[in-house]
Amino acid sequence: MHYLVTGGAGFIGSHLCEQLIRKGHTLLCLDNFNDYYSPKIKHQNLASIKNHERFQLIEGDILDWPLLEHLFQDQSFDGVVHLAARAGVRPSIQHPRLYQKVNIEGTVNMLEICAKTQVPKFVLASTSSVYGNNDKVPFHEDDPVDHPISPYAATKKACELIAHTYHVIYNLPVTCLRFFTVYGPRQRPDMAIHKFTQLIDAGESVPFFGDGKTKRDYTYIDDIIDGVIRAIEHCKGYRVYNLGESQTIELAALIKLLEKTVGKEAKINRMPLQPGDVLKTYADITRAREEIGYNPQVSIEKGVERFVSWYRKKMEGNG
Repeated sequence: MHYLVTGGAGFIGSHLCEQLIRKGHTLLCLDNFNDYYSPKIKHQNLASIKNHERFQLIEGDILDWPLLEHLFQDQSFDGVVHLAARAGVRPSIQHPRLYQKVNIEGTVNMLEICAKTQVPKFVLASTSSVYGNNDKVPFHEDDPVDHPISPYAATKKACELIAHTYHVIYNLPVTCLRFFTVYGPRQRPDMAIHKFTQLIDAGESVPFFGDGKTKRDYTYIDDIIDGVIRAIEHCKGYRVYNLGESQTIELAALIKLLEKTVGKEAKINRMPLQPGDVLKTYADITRAREEIGYNPQVSIEKGVERFVSWYRKKMEGNG
């Protein structure tokens, strides 16, 4: 099969590209290498496959319609996995117009070009943030998601709705994947587990928001990639799936786990809760288990151990 992955140089995207290559597929990766974090990191993410004969990298933007027309005229795709987006809750509050433009307009571009060229499968990255401060746990795909509390979450919910419209009008098969706090090797440096590990290891203060009782359903990257691959293989109709670990851990307990794994005590800098941050995330993964065979395997304890091991190797390599 021949796939297009947008945002393929990012954390999740690079792992997905590697796995698709391992499975024997050919692949076009489209990424604009923006400066949300270092483009150098994104290039390093693709180091293991950048010269592979079945891998092609195009540095370009999903907002560049002529580029998309050229790519889709030149190649025929068996499926598109659309991961490219501006990510992060807090930055979206500072830059809502940028998030609207990239996430919503960019997704419309991808849906439009896929509908025009009759691509048989479209997998869209969404987020657990769409649930907002949902009181009912665990979160189920059929729960109301009409009250996002950040521009980022609102753009992702909009993308799901627009994707549904394209499914209805053009019969485009669409699967939306709501990712729950993905972590692991190559995780973005601004994300909690990576950021906290770095600060604890360096003996610097760790920002501790609220009373430490906020809960997250952290999902290890290998489990997420397994879910994405299954979603590609089963993509038909219009479907939304939660991809989480279906386990939660409080912020205070996460810090203790990182202290134990890193082998150093954290210096805590207590701060108020941040606008846009939800109090808890917790995935009901029954639908994904039953319909696509998703079955996460990596506990937070195992995952943090693997992440810290990767982090230490990375730091040794930079030394």
